[in-house]
Amino acid sequence: MRELTQRFPYLPDWISGDEAPTLNQLEELASVTHAPLGAFFLETPPSETIPIPDLRTVGDAGVRRPSGDLLDTIYACQRRQGWYHDHLRLEGESGPAFVGSAKVGDDPRATAATIRRVLGLDTLDPSTFRTWEDAFRDLIERIEDAGVLVMVNGVVGHDTHRRLDSEEFRGFALVDPLAPLIFVNGADAKLAQTFTLAHELAHVWLGESGVSDVAPDRVQALATERWCNAVAAEVLVPEEALRAEFRAAATVESETSRLAQHFKVSRLVMLRRFLEAGLLDATRMWALYRSYAASSAKPPSAGGNFYAVAARRVSPRFARALYASTLEGHTGFMAAFRLLDIKNTQTFHGLGEQLGVRHG
Repeated sequence: MRELTQRFPYLPDWISGDEAPTLNQLEELASVTHAPLGAFFLETPPSETIPIPDLRTVGDAGVRRPSGDLLDTIYACQRRQGWYHDHLRLEGESGPAFVGSAKVGDDPRATAATIRRVLGLDTLDPSTFRTWEDAFRDLIERIEDAGVLVMVNGVVGHDTHRRLDSEEFRGFALVDPLAPLIFVNGADAKLAQTFTLAHELAHVWLGESGVSDVAPDRVQALATERWCNAVAAEVLVPEEALRAEFRAAATVESETSRLAQHFKVSRLVMLRRFLEAGLLDATRMWALYRSYAASSAKPPSAGGNFYAVAARRVSPRFARALYASTLEGHTGFMAAFRLLDIKNTQTFHGLGEQLGVRHG
């Protein structure tokens, strides 16, 4: 409100009715707030709700008023998913068999073992990755190869002035029998994104869409979220592997750091696994957790190759299919530009080259 008032000094008078804005002022206000101009002419504010189940919690109550940034992000993902669903249907493709194959009553460890087997993680040594980022990219590729679209973005589209709020949501799943989709809030801490990705993948296995504010330290009120958290933790750090690697003679602090590096997860996730495996008591775990949480609350790094970032924002799998469809004449260029959130053919072909699809 303070920022709006600085830009529109007469905003309090407009709200009270003492002054009336001009049409130009209303158009500028609509542009700044990302609200439809017509909303300002309604007698009561429009009621905007999230078009998928809201699984976020603050205390025991869901967050009821979604931001325009969250809504616009969900709508954009739904448009891409709709296009990809129709594309697969026309190509005669079938969706991943695992969508909706699990239920909340299932043993999370058994479901996690299935996920690891489908993704080929059961034969992968996570310590072979040099960095957490390398492991995260590999996990995304494995999930996409299994037939799930993965989109990671920290802003709305490419608008760097509309940064997503990780405190509002960390990710969501849009479940579809042909084109399941996972969105991860790229404005969140890098290592937190890994846990979110695994959590939303568990939603795909359940066959249930939803927007989440999942975090390793958050006690979830909903059974679905607790189950997805348990599956995610087991996918990333299998208890059997943890016990095999754990050195009881070492200090908890050193083991937390060492094993977090080994499994390519955050120290916060590692502490959670210690507690769940009975390797650490709750009092000691939470004391360390608060200390690590305070020291690791850093914003994610920005930058990188433009086309690599652009592909990650819309899902490389989706972008390849759309690029090929456009070159083949099945999808119009303008429609493709809108779905990819780009503006010209130069960027379009640059993205194609990044994805390994050349034109001409």
